Amino acid sequence: MWDVTQRTDRLMLLDTASLYFRAYFGVPDSVKAPDGTPVNAVRGLLEFITRLVHDHHPDSLVACMDADWRPQWRVDLIPSYKAHRVAQETETGQDGSYTEEIPDTLSPQVPIIEDVLDAVGIARVGVEGYEADDVIGTFTGRATGPVDIVTGDRDLFQLVDDARGRRVLYPLKGVGTLQVTDEALLREKYGVDGSGYVDLALLRGDPSDGLPGVPGIGEKTAAKLLAQFGDLAGIMAAVDDPKSKLTPSQRKRLDESRPYIAVAPTVVRVAGDVPLPDVDTALPREARDHAALDKLAERWGLGGSLQRLLTTLER
Repeated sequence: MWDVTQRTDRLMLLDTASLYFRAYFGVPDSVKAPDGTPVNAVRGLLEFITRLVHDHHPDSLVACMDADWRPQWRVDLIPSYKAHRVAQETETGQDGSYTEEIPDTLSPQVPIIEDVLDAVGIARVGVEGYEADDVIGTFTGRATGPVDIVTGDRDLFQLVDDARGRRVLYPLKGVGTLQVTDEALLREKYGVDGSGYVDLALLRGDPSDGLPGVPGIGEKTAAKLLAQFGDLAGIMAAVDDPKSKLTPSQRKRLDESRPYIAVAPTVVRVAGDVPLPDVDTALPREARDHAALDKLAERWGLGGSLQRLLTTLER
């Protein structure tokens, strides 16, 4: 198990899939290996990590992975969870198994990314049955020092905690322009702090994750209700109180959504109890496996992108 009891340095956690998706769509697909294989996501991710290390100086770094991007325990609670992202495999006659729909020139790059990260010596952690968000949530919960979470997923705003030095670096354009998300920004934009973001997210719903939310309760209404009643439990207590100042339509919609509201917190809240492996999270100052890295660099034409990362790590 990962032990942080003696660690007070700055930990950076990468939502790796979020970043390599951004790299894939942000770097031209004309960036290819000598054999013609696209490596735009690989090289783009290396450039992202270089910029993050250069600008934010983490002491430890973990590339968090989706070992299971749609965990069954979440689907059991809300069957629509990420259902629209699923493609049923039919061409080979497989028995109803599912894979995430991703561009077919991206999926071959993921193993290359993993090989390069391993050869460089950057910790890479994915745990069966959990999403990268859950790995990030568990690392964050156990950290004793400040944590920078790099993600394009707003769901992780729930981990923001000024008192404990936890913030989200949210890419607005590449990773050169990052929204430093702290509690002040959350209150300004959403009317909640980090701990209240789960309630806001589940009330408004999220079509990109297949979360229906409460009909008629959008983001602004959800924020007003939370400001008025404190939290989700307070809102539901108001549903049961005929003297509360809920409108008739709000009361009706919330009451009818009780089955969803009962399970949604478990689905929306990132897990904090992932069994993390024993891994060295220290940011490497030189490549772990020079020979393997040289072969990868030559085969995939990683050139300046890899060298810039190595040079930055050596500083």
